[in-house]
Amino acid sequence: MGGAGSLLHREALSEYQVGARFSELLPKEQRDNACSLRVPKSRILTLPELRANPFQHRICRVFSTSEDGDDSMSFEDFLDMLSAFSDSATPEIKSHYAFRIFDFDEDGTLSRKDLEKLVNCLTGQGEEVSLSNAEMEQLIENILEESDIDKDGTINLSEFQHVVSRSPDFVSSFKIVL
Repeated sequence: MGGAGSLLHREALSEYQVGARFSELLPKEQRDNACSLRVPKSRILTLPELRANPFQHRICRVFSTSEDGDDSMSFEDFLDMLSAFSDSATPEIKSHYAFRIFDFDEDGTLSRKDLEKLVNCLTGQGEEVSLSNAEMEQLIENILEESDIDKDGTINLSEFQHVVSRSPDFVSSFKIVL
């Protein structure tokens, strides 16, 4: 009894777990139709892994396909998010989504303003540990010096991916275990 044919394939089990996790974000009366519904951003942000993430709002924005601008997520959006942060995602996929998350103004480049917001998120913006203007400017200069290959004052996706490819720790640090 219980031969190999009755065992769930690892991917099917993983998809089942993702589906269960997604449906748990919905009210009980809507869970039967989970795959056809959208979960509001406010519910997505209740996930323990996102609650303390300084990029939680950007993550929802980047992965949401909502045309209403409410950053709600469909099951496919949720699955895309989990896939991008999974151990099996390639460094190219991880760096692509990291770039989009860090591109706060969504103009396709990381400008000085984007880098300042990025640093503020990472250092606890608005808390007692904020950087002085001079420290912030020096840090942004250092980032641009290291990353801005074409010296246009911004970092594009290929420059970002080039820097990430030289940083093997990036892939392991860029994941959410959901």
